Amino acid sequence: MTRRLRPVGPGFTGTAPLRLVFTREISAPPDAVYRALAEDVAGWSEWCTAVVSARPIGDGAGREIRLRGGARFVETVVAAEPASVYAYRVDETNVPVPGVRALLEEWRLSAVGTGTRVRLTWAADGPAVVRFALRLARPGLDRTVRDSLGALDRRLASG
Repeated sequence: MTRRLRPVGPGFTGTAPLRLVFTREISAPPDAVYRALAEDVAGWSEWCTAVVSARPIGDGAGREIRLRGGARFVETVVAAEPASVYAYRVDETNVPVPGVRALLEEWRLSAVGTGTRVRLTWAADGPAVVRFALRLARPGLDRTVRDSLGALDRRLASG
């Protein structure tokens, strides 16, 4: 069963009832990280540990993502500023989590020496019980982000 979530824009990261922020530094420069995020959508399955497949849709205006365990997301890109920010919202999902009303992920990139500070903000809206459950998931999400960015850094270093 497909569920539709409420459409939100890039400003949602500042107003969402729940915001989980993960920050890591990697050695790849911001332009290379941005290209991996925004231009090589199909490559996500090579470095993002949770992603089984990813493909751009709508001439790059959206993405279809499949995760381990069978979760599927149809997303709309809401911000794409080269070497700076890449954000997308979830429009449809098959995840049977009642109560999640909106979900947006924003990747902010900033130069640190020759590398990049990556700040991923995971913004969500839902009732208190859903927000509580998502907070409990934070350690697992943090591990996934850490492992995925490490794999991305190694992938970009190898060319």
